[in-house]
Amino acid sequence: MLIGDLVEATGLSHRTIRHYDEVGLLPASTRSEGGYRVYSESDLRRMLRIRSMKPLGFTLDEMRELLDTIDALDADPTDPAVREKFAAYVVSAQAKRDKLALNLERADALLDELTGR
Repeated sequence: MLIGDLVEATGLSHRTIRHYDEVGLLPASTRSEGGYRVYSESDLRRMLRIRSMKPLGFTLDEMRELLDTIDALDADPTDPAVREKFAAYVVSAQAKRDKLALNLERADALLDELTGR
């Protein structure tokens, strides 16, 4: 698929996807003869993971490391070092999610207060 297809499937902008390519977070699988980025279904899955990490506040380096850890875990699910690193990311993601949930509750309370006047 071309970048426009990835934009449509993910809801991310062309600029964001190009940026992820430029920083090596999601390089295009290949390029067409005309120089257009071409992405695979695997690239789409990776981009959807990246999109899910964004609201949790992961940095680009953390995203890259987590994606590399997932790839390593897929390659060897028994590697204890990789499993430990992955488990640490799960704990971190859960903590970030919990913080977002708390902030959402606070925002809902404010909206309830404002609309109840």
